[in-house]
This record gives sequence, C-alpha cells and structure tokens, in this order.
Amino acid sequence: MTHNRSPQRARLLWCGYAAFWLGLLYALVSVYWAAGGTVGLDTLGGELERLARARDPRMIAVVWLTAGLKLFAAVLGLAVVQEWGQRVPRRVLLTLSWGATAALVLYGGSLVVGQTLVEAGVIEASADMDRKAFSWHLFLWDPWFLVWGLLLGAATWGRARRSAAR
Repeated sequence: MTHNRSPQRARLLWCGYAAFWLGLLYALVSVYWAAGGTVGLDTLGGELERLARARDPRMIAVVWLTAGLKLFAAVLGLAVVQEWGQRVPRRVLLTLSWGATAALVLYGGSLVVGQTLVEAGVIEASADMDRKAFSWHLFLWDPWFLVWGLLLGAATWGRARRSAAR
C-alpha cells in the first residue's frame, strides 16, 4: 500500500507546484502591465488594451487587484501540497482552493468553449473582431486559466482525499 501512495503523492506535488508556477507567471504578467509595461498589450485587444495604454487609473487598479488575486490563487497551489499549508484550517483552505478552482475552470473553460465555437464558425464573429487578440486569447490567455484551474483542482482533490483519510 505504501508503494501506491508514493506515485500518488508525487502527482499531487506536481499538480500543486505546476498550479503555483502557472499562477505566479500569470500574476507577473499582470504586475508588468500594471507597472506600465506595454509589451503584449496588443494581445488583449479592444477596450482592455485601450484603457491599459491610456493608463486609465481604474484599469490600472483592476490590474493590480487581478495580480494580487492571481498570486493568492497561485499560493493556494502550494498550500494544498506543502506541510505549512496544514497550519491553515482544513475547511478554510479547501473552501478557498475549491473556490479558486471553480473560478479558474469556469472562466477559462467558458471562454475557450465560446472562442472555439467562433473559430469553428458555429458562432459568427463580430465584424470588428481583433483577430490577433482573439487568437492570443483562444490559444494562450484563456486556456492558461483553464489548465491552471484543472491543476489546482487536482491538487486540492488530492489534499481533500489525504486529509479525509487521516
């Protein structure tokens, strides 16, 4: 039985660390843009790009808030697989982690599904669609949320099973 737990623990750790790194990288992109960086803003498209380029104070505040939330969700990936995460009450940690998982998967998943339907011609794209930004969202930004959420969910599931078995 111990033999089966070791690969299971390795997968749990891998998912938690991968969720952490994906979240951290995503948070760093937001920090870069919030601090005034402009490389890659054209991948956002539309009003988001316009407001970011204009350094609209409300938009910049939202980007800083987003960076903080991404960093918090990234740390949840570590908290569910590290010993120090056991200092957080189980119910609190699992509630936060499941909540972040649901937000990431629902947000990323719904966008990817919708964009895939547009790409496949099932849904008609608007005439003024920014094709470059659309492609970046379909192939990077939105799947990133989805994959991050799935990894965090797998790590959280493993943590919930491990702590329930105790």
